[in-house]
Amino acid sequence: MYDELRTTVERAWDDRSLLQDDTTKAAIREVVELIDKGLLRTAEPVDLACSQWRVNEWVKKAVILYFPIQKMRILRAGELEWYDKMDIKRDYDRLGVRAVPHAVARYGAYIAPGAILMPSYVNIGAYVGEGTMVDTWATVGSCAQIGSHVHLSGGVGIGGVLEPVQAAPVIIEDNCFVGSRAIVVEGAHVCREAVLGSNTVITGSTHIIDVTGAEPVEYRGYVPPRSVVIPGSYAKKFPAGEYSVACALIIGRRKESTDKKTSLNDALRDFGVAV
Repeated sequence: MYDELRTTVERAWDDRSLLQDDTTKAAIREVVELIDKGLLRTAEPVDLACSQWRVNEWVKKAVILYFPIQKMRILRAGELEWYDKMDIKRDYDRLGVRAVPHAVARYGAYIAPGAILMPSYVNIGAYVGEGTMVDTWATVGSCAQIGSHVHLSGGVGIGGVLEPVQAAPVIIEDNCFVGSRAIVVEGAHVCREAVLGSNTVITGSTHIIDVTGAEPVEYRGYVPPRSVVIPGSYAKKFPAGEYSVACALIIGRRKESTDKKTSLNDALRDFGVAV
């Protein structure tokens, strides 16, 4: 469907002199417009049942190439002033998005109808699904993929990624709850209906240890569906001695048999997770 756009972007990626060409500029801007409208994504689900996703490298390339073709300019809101290349999103009423002052989303980020942006920040290339809450001072980094009916609590940091283009962005699937001050970065993947307790840190190399069975099961950069996760630590020996190293612990599962909201409340109550 977008073969011609993709070809133009790939050529410009390999030959940056083409960024002077008006046709190339128009193609790059069209891709960013499609991202802004949710018609193209930097990463998209292939099989949500199995939590399989595909990174659309050429779309990420278009986002990267958008920066050098944009000119710096002054942006003003009353007495406030900025100097940048990017527009901000507008027309939230038309989009069906509640945006509370001082919520900021950059043009080129998709915010679905029914989403709520408290004073927060959403960067270019990101996708925020229907009914999702981006709470106060939460940040959604470039190209991050946030599913529907997700709650990103106050101060949550969702990392962004542009380069390398083959790198997967952070993915938070549908119906997840991310507790206050939690951090998810480096392309980490949090599967549907998971709960991350307050201050949990998930990176591409974090030891995520399932301690619900007789033996620990370890994951890296991946939180399985319906997991309830809290911060933890494990002992590691160094030349200077043994020290505690941060990790994340899977201490239980949300129940499939109950309503999503009821299940979330049960998870927080049953496992004593701080949010």
